[in-house]
Amino acid sequence: MSENQTLKLAVIGGGPGGYAAAFLAADLGMNVTLIDPEANPGGVCLYRGCIPSKALLHVAKLIEESQQAKNWGIDFAAPNVDLARLRSWKQGVVTKLTGGLGQLSKQRKVQYVQGRAAFENSNTLRVSKVQGGEESLSFDRIIIATGSRPAVVPTLKIDSPRMMDSTGALDLADVPKTLLVVGGGYIGLELGSVYAALGTRVTVVEMLPGLLPGADRDLVLPLHKRLEKMFESILLNTTVAAVKDEGSGIRATLKAQDGSEQEKVFDRVLVSVGRKPNSEIPGLEKTGVQVGPKGFIQVNKQLQTDDPAIYAIGDVVGEPMLAHKASHEGRVAVEAIAGHKVAFEPNAIPAVVFTDPEVAWAGLTETQAQKDNREIKVAKFPWGASGRAMTLDRNEGVTKLIVDPKSERVLGVGISGVGAGEMIAEGVLAIEMGALAGDVALTIHPHPTLSETVMESAEVFFGTSTHVYRPKRG
Repeated sequence: MSENQTLKLAVIGGGPGGYAAAFLAADLGMNVTLIDPEANPGGVCLYRGCIPSKALLHVAKLIEESQQAKNWGIDFAAPNVDLARLRSWKQGVVTKLTGGLGQLSKQRKVQYVQGRAAFENSNTLRVSKVQGGEESLSFDRIIIATGSRPAVVPTLKIDSPRMMDSTGALDLADVPKTLLVVGGGYIGLELGSVYAALGTRVTVVEMLPGLLPGADRDLVLPLHKRLEKMFESILLNTTVAAVKDEGSGIRATLKAQDGSEQEKVFDRVLVSVGRKPNSEIPGLEKTGVQVGPKGFIQVNKQLQTDDPAIYAIGDVVGEPMLAHKASHEGRVAVEAIAGHKVAFEPNAIPAVVFTDPEVAWAGLTETQAQKDNREIKVAKFPWGASGRAMTLDRNEGVTKLIVDPKSERVLGVGISGVGAGEMIAEGVLAIEMGALAGDVALTIHPHPTLSETVMESAEVFFGTSTHVYRPKRG
């Protein structure tokens, strides 16, 4: 019997990080127990996040395209939305995926325990089962993958069914006539887009000067312009000073940066101001695990905590709070436990905002380079010069490369436009492989596709783009 087969591993949390870790550990021959309150693995991402939101965003995009078809000489009737069937379809997607993960758990002989875990010490967990009863289980190693939850603004915390977080918004209880979205980040914009497509008049309030703080402004601009047409209003440099349930609606006091205030009544309010790590695990103080000031569990590059027997992955260890980052961290943690020489040190973690248009970026951003006072060259290809974008009637996009001016190595990639989330993977690969701008330019891309914009942005860097004319300087 190998050493791996005698090693008992517990994974607390069945999200994309937790189940990826559990499945790899089982594949490597470990004796694995996966603990989560849900009936099957999946976590917030599958049950109340990534998957249901993308299902609804697909519907929203379909509605938007049916309206845009008037530009092409095709006139569809106004959509008749059967909300019950829409909810059922969305839930069906979730059920299939989580059920499939349940089957994969059984096939891999992972012991799945539906319950909540508390620490008795560094190697022992007390598990309270959802079906009732408790038991203490001992393990050689434990991986914490407890994820995160929606952040709460104390001044906006009132007991009202009209107030929603992202979980409540995805339930799609009804289609309100008016909706206030507090927060101009990706969650607020994605869910705001869904409700706007279904007929809700949406107002977005963001306390900072622009939507999607942290993303490069030129990538956000095409989205902002489109959302201005879709939403009733976008209020930047604005905060929600107070909310009050008046029975027939929520009265919100909106305060601008100059101190001026206005009051508006909304049918519903969605608070989407970020997420908080679920690091308040009962009994964690009985271990050597250290939690930082922002609530994130501290780990090294092997995802090992200050307690040698305990590892932590995903949202609970820090930004960016993304499912794919958690999955990779889970695999690194398991490989480290198995004795492999590994470290989690990616050059690029892609971020995607699944609005319409999508916004995606990876590696170094122009914004970060400016903060670091780092010398870069930026090569942009406008989608107005893309044949494929024109055939889609979506030429508002842009693709850009962030390039080291000396080595000509690709340091970052940003894309704003239809399908940006699919295309950004090429950018991630280029960054991870240490590709030069010349490598990207010499890689033959299929025509006509949006992916050509990546190649042509590299050609722009050299001043030789076929579809962008740059006169030579005399």
